[in-house]
Formats: sequence, C-alpha cells, structure tokens
Amino acid sequence: MKLLTIAGQPKGRTGMLLNDEVLDFVLARALIPLAWFVPMDMADLLAGGREGLELIRRIGDAAAVRAGDLSEIGALRALSATKLAAPLPRPGILLSHGRAYHSHTREMAGGGVPHVQEEPSAFMKNVNSIIASGEQIVLPPQFPDMVDFEGEFSIVFGTPCHNIGADEAMRHVAGYTLINDVSARNWVPHFTATNNPDLNRMGKQLPGFTPMGPVIVTADEVPDPHDLRLVTRLNGEVMQDAHTSDLIWRIPELIAYFARWYRFLPGDILTTGSPAGVGYARSPKLFMKPGDVVAVTVEPVGTLSNVIRAA
Repeated sequence: MKLLTIAGQPKGRTGMLLNDEVLDFVLARALIPLAWFVPMDMADLLAGGREGLELIRRIGDAAAVRAGDLSEIGALRALSATKLAAPLPRPGILLSHGRAYHSHTREMAGGGVPHVQEEPSAFMKNVNSIIASGEQIVLPPQFPDMVDFEGEFSIVFGTPCHNIGADEAMRHVAGYTLINDVSARNWVPHFTATNNPDLNRMGKQLPGFTPMGPVIVTADEVPDPHDLRLVTRLNGEVMQDAHTSDLIWRIPELIAYFARWYRFLPGDILTTGSPAGVGYARSPKLFMKPGDVVAVTVEPVGTLSNVIRAA
C-alpha cells in the first residue's frame, strides 16, 4: 500500500494511493463506514500497527468496488489534481544517517583512501525544514550559491523501538519514504580544514531543506530493502544512480545501533544516507540554481520532485 497525507489545515489528513488516484479517507466516510476509524494524522495511523494497516487494506478493497461513487463525491480523485503534504509533516524524530554508502565515502575522499567509520553516525534534522514533493526549495539568501542534493531512501517506524537487536529490527518498520537531504555546502572547505561536524549539520537545517515523499510504501511491498535502485536527476540528467546493496551498514544493523539511544515511535524516520553523485564531489562542482528540477526516485516508493527558486 501507498499511504499519503493530503495537504490541508491544520495538519492535513490521511489518504492512500489507488493506482493513480488518491482516496481521501475523510470524504470516503460517506460511503465506506470503516473509514471513520482511520486517524487523520499519519503517525496515529501507523500506531495502529498491523490491525490498522489491515483496516486500510479493507477500505482500499471497498473503494475499488465503489470507485465511481467515490469519484462523484470527490473522495477519489486524480493524484495530479491533489495537493499533497509530506507524508509525515512533523515526525517526533528525524534522524539523518551519513557516510552510509561505500560509493559516497569514496567520492568524498577526493581520490584518497576513504575513511569508513567503525560505527554509524547520524544527526537530528530540523523537522521545520520538511516540505512535500511538488513544493519549491527556496535558496536561502545567506547561502544561495552552493546548494546541493542528496537523495536518501528512508525508514518509517511503525511501533516503539528501543534497545532491540538487529534480528528484531525489521518488525518495527512500517514502511519507507524518500528524503532529499538538501545541503548548503558553503561550510565545506572550512569543515574539511577544521573537522568540525557542526558546520555540516547546520548547512542542512534551513527551511525547505528536507523534501519528503511523495508517499510511504508499506514494508510488505518491499521484500528486500537492500535490493532497490535510487536515482537522483537534476533537470532530467542522472546525478546519483545507486543500489541499496552498496550500504555500508544494513538496515537492521542501523536500526539496532541507533535504538541503543533513541526511543523511536510510530511516524519517526531514519534516513539511510546518500550515495555517490552529489554536486560537491563533481569536477567541476555542480549546485542547484533557480528553475532547476531535482527528482529522487526509488521504486516502489515513486518520485520525490521539487523545483528550485530564488529567495
């Protein structure tokens, strides 16, 4: 299943994707009584666990039978005609894992020997930086000239997760989404010279620097999350083209490692990091400018696409 959040005040409302149409659970209540039991908030929906997802499946089956009637009342409409929010507009924890792919560590070494850390590392991203697929990434006036892209396949938690082993980790995963870890690279030369990781993190916290979406694909639709292709395109040209088999740490290991400290709750997110192909590592370096379109694709999640504009 593909779950989504429909844009609206105050925090949007949940829905699902049926082929290329959006089922609005709130409007569907008029014809499908089961829809009354679906929370409007995505984190609350995921907190329902397997029973909650089974309810969604039943609603989806009922919607397929009554598609014409649902279309007449506006409860089922084209995706292209529906404004989406980020699937999780304000997660409690958005933990961004870095230096995650072998390919990325090689390119950031600049031709030298890549340094692979003994343990994973990550930082918290500011949830106020989250925007939806289709929204504009605004270049910050204080750092407009070196804004880079980092497409990242990301884990969405469905149950509380803390102090667990790698063998238990996947049972806590509700599904997956995409994140573009947009970065203002102006700090990079100084960061390299001083080895100050705080400068790295600050360049990723700006408004609009965490596009997310377009949907959450449930875990049952992804038999092996280590067998996926991630492609990031800038104006249609491939920038990043990677396979999740290149991850340095496999997903169960990542979850178990970070769950030693964090208590992940339903709707929290852990990114798996960026592969090679970022603009900063290219020669010549390549950064996003007004009018550019950046798109991150992983099937079966779909494509996260955003237009760049000046402040």
